[in-house]
Amino acid sequence: MPRFIADFHIHSKYSRATSGEMDVEHLSRYAEIKGITLMGTGDFTHPFYLAELKEQLKPLGNGLFIKENTHFILTAEVCNNFYAGGSGKRMHTLIFAPGFEAVERINARLQGYGKLGSDGRPQLKLSARDLLRMVLDVDERCMVIPAHIWTPWFSILGANAGFDSAEECFGDLIDHIYAVETGLSSDPPMNWRLSALDRFCLLSNSDAHSPAKIGREANVFETELDYDAIMAAIKNRDNGKFLKTIEFFPQEGKYHYDGHRKCDVVLSPRESMSQQDRCPQCGQRLTIGVMHRVEELADRPEGYVPPGAIPCTHLVPLAEIIAEAVGKGVDTVTVRSTYDHLIQRFGPEFQILMDLPEDQLRADLPERIGEGILRMRKGQLHIEPGFDGVFGQVRIFGEEGEGEAQEQLGLF
Repeated sequence: MPRFIADFHIHSKYSRATSGEMDVEHLSRYAEIKGITLMGTGDFTHPFYLAELKEQLKPLGNGLFIKENTHFILTAEVCNNFYAGGSGKRMHTLIFAPGFEAVERINARLQGYGKLGSDGRPQLKLSARDLLRMVLDVDERCMVIPAHIWTPWFSILGANAGFDSAEECFGDLIDHIYAVETGLSSDPPMNWRLSALDRFCLLSNSDAHSPAKIGREANVFETELDYDAIMAAIKNRDNGKFLKTIEFFPQEGKYHYDGHRKCDVVLSPRESMSQQDRCPQCGQRLTIGVMHRVEELADRPEGYVPPGAIPCTHLVPLAEIIAEAVGKGVDTVTVRSTYDHLIQRFGPEFQILMDLPEDQLRADLPERIGEGILRMRKGQLHIEPGFDGVFGQVRIFGEEGEGEAQEQLGLF
């Protein structure tokens, strides 16, 4: 039975603030470089992109599709705008579909609630509960999953315009919600602190807007490459088939801590509570981050692990490790050429980060790059948490060895 990595949540070039390379051809190419077997298509609600998907993807007859060596599953994210409990709610929601016929029927129904061609992630005047009912009426094999459930905006549990539980949102249909997406600013250990989330499978995806970002969070399965088999592993929270998630260090997420970007103020939940959630510089309300929101709703201590929980592995992208090791920016020619050389020599990125033996890392890679990967595996990092839309900073070496970085440049 194959073991494979899947990234279900990405966006196409038809979504706002997204690279023009977010199309099937580039996704397939980058998935091979990363070591991702199964990609979500993203954005199947957009008419132009749907036409491209139909033209370029070959159906496999099992709910999946293929382009060159990369498998695809039909996915989309929509924005639900609605009122509940006397207040406005805004949620991003993922939809999985087993074929183009189901997608066509979903899109036909959604057209009455928003302009599908205006954005790859359409704005819908439709509650998340009614979306779920609609999708299940089209095809019970479809799956609906709340996206990045903790982000302050556009999420089911977010501090702004969210709910205090999934049950409040989906009501009588809650038994048809089998999974939630943790998002970049949280990880499974944070979610394990809420007993109310035990009923859901915890998924992690990249939410990528450019090909280089795919796989920054992902899921590892050991099951058939088949739509129904994958959905069953998720629905059943089967830790024999859904092996683990691959995670950002959540502190790196741009809404992990509380803060106020305009004043460059970043605070832990305890610190912001002592300030009555107000910016100590200007007095405006802070953007309440994911960690704070988890603390508000948690009914378990840090470190609790539910029985049967699906484990996780935290990674730093290889390009970021190289960049720090050589003292250059991630997007520089030096980092890009070094990255390409490593991939050509040792295989896909995930194989290098997770599976390359320590003796090979020490013997065959430039010293600081190999050491950086080993430190990442051990969690030996220096992290400045993200806040109010600003990504956190992860450093492997801190202030040490700055002069050594330049020495790495000549090793390749």
